[in-house]
Amino acid sequence: MDAALEKSRKIGTRERNKNDKLRRIKSSALELFVSKGFDDTTTREIASAAGVGLGTVFVYAETKRDLLFLIVNDDLEDCVNRSIQACSNERSLLQNIMAVLRIHYEYFSRLPVLSRQALREMYFYQSGKQAERFMQTRERLSGLLERLIEEASVARVIHSDESTQVIAQTIFAIYQVDLRRWLSTDDLNLDSAMEHLGHQLKVLIKGLSPRPEALA
Repeated sequence: MDAALEKSRKIGTRERNKNDKLRRIKSSALELFVSKGFDDTTTREIASAAGVGLGTVFVYAETKRDLLFLIVNDDLEDCVNRSIQACSNERSLLQNIMAVLRIHYEYFSRLPVLSRQALREMYFYQSGKQAERFMQTRERLSGLLERLIEEASVARVIHSDESTQVIAQTIFAIYQVDLRRWLSTDDLNLDSAMEHLGHQLKVLIKGLSPRPEALA
């Protein structure tokens, strides 16, 4: 019994040390990315600031880009979790979509410098220790948008010959472009951002009622 307790104690100590190193790495990377910028920060500087060896950093992140997403992945997962909870059958399709995206706009506005760096690196982020987790979170967000569109279609409050996937991808594209536009401005007023985004989504949902020659 004593041996089992001692083994459990050692495992607990190792886990605490591991978690402490991870916390220091994330904290140091965040501070340096914000103060120096992503491009001017090196992985070696992050390891030194965290008080760990370079090899320890590579346990969690293969590249500097990986380190960036080591910081944001927890928050992005939380955004999606809260977005799911924010949706309600009592709201319209537009209200639900806006509730989901408002949560994400609010998150990215907290640290604009870091957010701009993360959004820039998202474009071609498909490999690395943190990449799979990021891709899964993005798919969950896309899946949530698809679900909202499907529910509205089943309820017959919208109709389209396009698939829910294509519609969700279009909404996601509008969101991504508008988010980057907003973060590039000096005035990060969340209500103004939502008004601008909502207007674009209304254009999409209403459609353009084209005559045949407009699509020729």
